[in-house]
Amino acid sequence: MPPSLTGPRLAPRSGQTKRLVVFLHGYGADGNDLIEIGRQWQAWLPDTAFFAPNAPEIVPQSMGRQWFPLTFRDPHERWRGVNHAGPTLNALLDAELAQHGLPASKLALVGFSQGAMMALHVGLRRPQALAAIVGYSGLLVLEEGKDPASLKAGVRAKPPILLVHGDRDDLIPLEALFLSAEALAGADVPCEWHLSLGVGHGIDGGGLTHGGLFLARAFGLPYPKT
Repeated sequence: MPPSLTGPRLAPRSGQTKRLVVFLHGYGADGNDLIEIGRQWQAWLPDTAFFAPNAPEIVPQSMGRQWFPLTFRDPHERWRGVNHAGPTLNALLDAELAQHGLPASKLALVGFSQGAMMALHVGLRRPQALAAIVGYSGLLVLEEGKDPASLKAGVRAKPPILLVHGDRDDLIPLEALFLSAEALAGADVPCEWHLSLGVGHGIDGGGLTHGGLFLARAFGLPYPKT
């Protein structure tokens, strides 16, 4: 699949692209689902371009898109899925960095649900560490039947990570947050997490604030006024 996936973009508020944030949407959505988050973060990240590519596959009998198919019946489908879609996302990130003339250290991935799975899987295996990864309502995909310690062998880069999850998520249970954080800790990957109280499978204002401030810190920017 070509790296030139299309999707909505936001130019830097300052007019200069010194950093890049790529949003990875969830199953059945598209890039429009997340790009407005960039508008909310522009004041804190003024030199940052935002891109929300549409995933390469169409969900059957739907107008939405997917990074990989999900039936929720096959315990191996997530692992196969992230590995299948990983090369496409990697090619896209390489093309975006080259287009903007930026190093990996100026790129952050922000994913929601299935997009968070992709962000974590690909971001930990890039040859150079990204600035940060923020995962909303997602999980770290591990090979079925393998111990979480197996992650350590596959990790090539250790960017700072923030995981955000609602305590009333009925699609990806809250337990996924703690299992993911534990696996990352076992692989010596720095991870912070934020629990959104009363929130289901979605992102609330508090989660957006934590994500934006986390990125500002990861990019080495002054602490913004909230």
